[in-house]
Amino acid sequence: MEIINEFGIHPVLLIAQIVNFLIILYILKRFAYKPILELLKKREEEIKKGLSDAQEARELLEKAEERERELLRKAQSEAKKLLDDARKVRDEMMQKSQDATRKEADRLLKEAREQISFETREAEKRLSAHVSDLAIQFLERSIEGVFDEKDQDIVMRSAIKRLRTKKN
Repeated sequence: MEIINEFGIHPVLLIAQIVNFLIILYILKRFAYKPILELLKKREEEIKKGLSDAQEARELLEKAEERERELLRKAQSEAKKLLDDARKVRDEMMQKSQDATRKEADRLLKEAREQISFETREAEKRLSAHVSDLAIQFLERSIEGVFDEKDQDIVMRSAIKRLRTKKN
């Protein structure tokens, strides 16, 4: 005990300090340490939950972005298909229109040819009739002094008969 006295340690005070320390330790453990540990555990759980929520949000965002990319791809594909279909329809309509125009032009050309042919025949008939009339008039005038009336009548009938057979 001498050593203890030499260092200035009093056993009663030391025991009192140990008891005080244990009381303070109990009070701190019960009222400060446990609530702080619980608070730290709650905080750690909140942080873990926040991290897991952030991870889930990241995964959901990636999935949403992938869905968006897929939708864009589908939309582009559909747009391309619609454009191709529209081009096909346009080409078909243009072809039908060209065919109809060609048929109409052929029909009009045929009608024009028929009309020209008809008008040509009519003009030829009128011209033939006119030439026949002129020939008869010319013949009448030219045979007037050469033949008597009976011979003139025979020559005229013969000439008219020949003109009519040549017309047909």
